[in-house]
Order: sequence, then structure tokens, then C-alpha cells
Amino acid sequence: MNAPQPIQFKPEGPQPLVRETPPGADYPVHALGPLRAAVEAVQGVTQAPVAIPAQSAMAVASLVLQGFADVETLGGPRATSLYALTIARSGERKSACDAPLMAALRAYEREQSKTYREDVRAWENDYKLWEDARDKIFSEAKKAKGEKSTAAQADLESLGQPPIAPVVPDRTVSEPTFEGLTKLLAHGQPSLGVFSDEGGQFLGGHAMNSENRQKTLAAFNDLWQGNPIRRTRGGDGHITLYGRRLAVHLMVQPTVAHGFMADPLAADTGFLPRFLICEPPSAIGTRMQANARRDDTALASFAGRLRDILESPLPMEPETRELEPRILPLAPEARALLGGFADAIEKEQAPGGDLAHITGTASKAAEQAARIAGVLTLWRDLEAPKVEARDMADAINLAQFYLSEASRLASAALVSSEIDKAEKLRRWLLENWSEPDVLLRDVVRLGPNALRESPKARAALGILEKHGWLVPIDPGTIVRGAARAEAWAIVRGGGDVV
Repeated sequence: MNAPQPIQFKPEGPQPLVRETPPGADYPVHALGPLRAAVEAVQGVTQAPVAIPAQSAMAVASLVLQGFADVETLGGPRATSLYALTIARSGERKSACDAPLMAALRAYEREQSKTYREDVRAWENDYKLWEDARDKIFSEAKKAKGEKSTAAQADLESLGQPPIAPVVPDRTVSEPTFEGLTKLLAHGQPSLGVFSDEGGQFLGGHAMNSENRQKTLAAFNDLWQGNPIRRTRGGDGHITLYGRRLAVHLMVQPTVAHGFMADPLAADTGFLPRFLICEPPSAIGTRMQANARRDDTALASFAGRLRDILESPLPMEPETRELEPRILPLAPEARALLGGFADAIEKEQAPGGDLAHITGTASKAAEQAARIAGVLTLWRDLEAPKVEARDMADAINLAQFYLSEASRLASAALVSSEIDKAEKLRRWLLENWSEPDVLLRDVVRLGPNALRESPKARAALGILEKHGWLVPIDPGTIVRGAARAEAWAIVRGGGDVV
């Protein structure tokens, strides 16, 4: 049997447990097609990571275009709605990137709001006149008999339906409940956006609390698919809304985003896989004014195009306000590109493949590419007859980037989870374990509840060994009266063996 040997530990002492997230790929700004100039203009002024204004530009473009056309995909026509999640910490100039790209929309909403208030006043007067006329007919009908009763019925038919109330002009909301969103889609614009540069307020708000989360996620999933929205309540009865569209852009801080992404319900319901997610590297500390550059022409062109689309009438059924978008087909070359992309992604989802850990997101990558291609095509030409190969190639490039981000962040979340377990073990060893050494079976039998299985315990021990909190003892060394094939000596924070 081996005699005890001096323990060799790292001369610098144990190291903090770090949640390491590998850097992501560069955002393919060249693939933004007609949106590129405006995105680069905003990035030039703010010097923020280019992915932030890119997310804003694609999201607002999707919002204003989604009511006009559904795009052909490999699985049939789909909405051109995009859901975007931008993760960046405070100080990354998220709002500064979003504001210039949303400016034309905000100005349009303000103008329409003023007109709406005037229309409401006129409608209230018209409705009052209609209501008084109807009440008078009813009053006379109660006293009437025979022919007069028949005349009263004719008068009611002649009076017609009540004046239709003006439509709420708002195109965006920031933190709606499911009920509020449904009501707005019923009585307001049939094409809406949930947009917030403080997305944590939505993710942590009433709509996403434990009581409402599941129905909210289900509603958002249906809207992404272009499915009807159904709502049944005791007081309001049942309502089904057809032909509604929703775009989403949430800008959130990393702690909020990572917490939400770790929620199994968000992933298992398919909610997160529907998002184009990115967490660009920070630019804080590098944004020198000498490097700032302006391109007001590009921003003016973007605003003008946005305004033109907003002023174009949406195709809809007037009475129900149900959208009737046309189908935007794929050119044969575009379909071929999309098919090749789909096949490549499918292979990577096989067990052991690079995308096997994010099959929910990967399985939607080809559809995301088609949606993005539809947005790029319609932004360039609202009457475009089909998606051409150039826009599909760009869209595939963008979809591939978002897929790589989803893979990277999912892997980082897994590492974070393992680090958390290792930290629980570290604290347990230093605060609750009295022996100077530890065995695998000690952790499995007595350690933190999350590590009461050998694979999980071994993984946590390995992380602590890597960071210098444990030092492996030579196999065969006597530990607590017996030769051990595997054991570790515990190291204190200052580098001393316990």
C-alpha cells in the first residue's frame, strides 16, 4: 500500500469558479441586404455591437410587413413575423440603437393617436344620435299595433347597424397581458408588435407569472404560427380571432435573460426556439468619440421606407379586420438553397451532432430563414412577385448566425448549471464536511441533494479539481484506514490543504 504523499496544489491557490461563455461569431451585417445601411449608420453613431441595431431593424421591418404577405416555406406558407431577443447589459446603448430605427413608427403612432381622438369624439356623437333614434323607434313600437308595429320593424332595419368605433391606432405594446393583447387584436390593429427596450418588465410581469405563463406562451406560439387566437371567459364569452399577426423584440439584461432561458417551460413549449437570440460581446470601454461616424442619409431612407409601408393599406376584411395576406412564393433557386440548408441542419441534429442539444431551435432554422428572406424581399419591394436567391442566401447566412448563437448560449447555460452544482459542493465541503479528504461515495451519500448521483457528483468534483479546490490523491493511498483508488484532498481558499 502506498504511504501518504505530500499533497501538491496549485501555487497560486484555488481559483474562483467562473462561468465561461465562449465568444460568438461576428454578426453577418453584410447579409442584411436592404437593411444594412441603416444598421451600420446606427452602429456608427452609437458604436454599440452591430447585432443590437440589426435586431431592431429586422424586428420593426417584420412588424410593418407581416400583415401584407405570408412566405412560402418547405412546410407551406408561414407568417413573416419575427421574434427577437437581444441580450445586453446596462450601458450597451440598447435604447440608443433602437430609437432611431423606431423613430418613424413612433412618429406615425403619435399622428394617428391625434386623429384617433378626433375620430372618437365624432363617433360618440354619431353613436348617440343612432342610439336615440333606435330608442325612439322602440318606444313607439311598444305602443304600436298591427301595421304600425310592422312599420317600426322596417324603421329599425332602415336605421341599420350602429356606427363603427374608430380603431385604436397603436402598433406596439410593451408589456401586455394575454387578455389585453387579445382585446387589442380584436378592437385595434390586426398586426401588432410587443417591443420593449426593458424586456425584463415583460418577462417578469403579470403576463409571465406562474399563474399566467403557460397561456401567455401558448398564445405567443399560436401568433408566431399565424394560428387563430381563441379566448373563453365567463364574463366575456368566447372569441376567436383569425388573421392576426405579432412581431416581438425584447431587449433584456443577461441575468434576466439567462434566468428565463433556464426555465424548462419556456423551452419545452417551443417559445424560446421561436426567437432569434443573440448576446453580442460588450463594446463598453472601446466607444471613442473620435471613431463615431454619421450617415443621416441612410437613416432618412430607412425612415422614409418605413413610413411608406405604414401608409399602405393592409389587406383585410373590413368588418372583422381579419388580415388577408398574399402568399409570397420562393423562386426555384431560392427553394433549392433553402432545401440544402434544411438538410444540413437536419444532419447536425442527429445524436452526437453539433446541434443535438438544441433540436427545438434547429428544427425551426429553415423556416426562420424563409421568414427573414420574406422580410428582406418585402422591404425592398412590397409588391415583389417572389423571393429571389440573393435574399434567401442572405437569410440563410443570418439564420445560421442565430443558430450558432443559440447553440453557444445553450452550451453556456449547461456549463453554468454544472458550475452552480460545483459551487454547492465547494461550500458543502468547506462548511459542512469535517474530513480533510473526500471520496465520490461521500458526496453521493451525504453531499448536496443535487449531487446524489455518481455522474453528477463526479462532474462537480472534476470542476473543483480543475479550479484547485481539490487535489487528487495518488491511487492506493491510505485514506481513513483503507487504500483508496480515488480520493481528493480538500484545499482551503488560501491554498492550504484542509
